[in-house]
This record gives sequence, C-alpha cells and structure tokens, in this order.
Amino acid sequence: MTEEVDRPTSALNLKFISHGTLESRDLQRTRQFYQEFLGFEVVQASERSLWARLGGQHIYVVIKAGPDQHAMPFANHNGIDVGSDAEVDEAHRIVARDAAQWGLHQISKPRVQHGTYSFYFWDADENAWEILSNPRGGYSWMFERGDQEGRGHWAKDFKRPLAEVGEAKDGK
Repeated sequence: MTEEVDRPTSALNLKFISHGTLESRDLQRTRQFYQEFLGFEVVQASERSLWARLGGQHIYVVIKAGPDQHAMPFANHNGIDVGSDAEVDEAHRIVARDAAQWGLHQISKPRVQHGTYSFYFWDADENAWEILSNPRGGYSWMFERGDQEGRGHWAKDFKRPLAEVGEAKDGK
C-alpha cells in the first residue's frame, strides 16, 4: 500500500490528462501504421484528424501536418510499454525487420537506461517512440518511490523493479 504524500494545493482543479497531440503527413497511412503495426485503436475524428489509444483512456489526437513539420525531438518521445525485457528485444527485432515497409528510422539498440530497458525509433511522420519494459501501471512505480536525489533514475546504479519486469540485461 502506498503512503499518502502531502501535495501542494494546485491553483486549478484538474482531473485527468486526457490527450496529447501527434502529427501525420498522410492520415490514412498513419492510421494503417497505428492499427496494423502498433496495435492501436483508431477512429477518424475529422477530415484532418485521428484519435488513437492503446490500453487506457488517454488518447493521442493525430492531426494532418502542415508543410513545416519537423522531426520530434528525442526528449519528446512517446513511450509504449511491454511486460518484459524479452518483449523489448522481440519488438526491436520486428521494428528492424519492418523498418522499410513503415518508414521507421533512427532505431537504437535496446539497453538499460533511465530505470528501464528500452529502445527508440522514429516513424515516417517523424514522431519519436520508445518501447520499454515496465510493470503493470507504467511508471507508477516511480511515483511510489517519491522524490529522488542526485541523478535519480538516470543513475547507472538505479534499481529497477526487477520482480515485475524480468531480469535486467545488466543484472541490476
């Protein structure tokens, strides 16, 4: 059971982060990629937008990009969880195998980083993705740990929740 943490009172009475926004160069091709490759649920919300989700109620609004669309910066990537390090390795194999078909590029190698085992890639719309092993509930385990000192989850010796995600590649 998690300990109650004192939180500052916020100025706004907000309830839920409902969505984020991604861009698409070709909505129908993006829809096909999201459904057939990533396994997202997708609905056409308008002639220039899609809504996509996976495993929860948070959605991405995917809008038709303008002519000045740029690649998403690495730090702004989107994380997709799998249940184990072995599933990260398998996802990496499939991303590399199907890269030409879907326009995937800048595919990194899986490794332990920032408290999880993961890899990154960019899609044909220049959106950045991370596939990572996380326990059920995503990064809620980090909130349960509370504030971290120093480098926190960026530290090389940061302890991952191994019992829930499987053995780490580096033994930590």
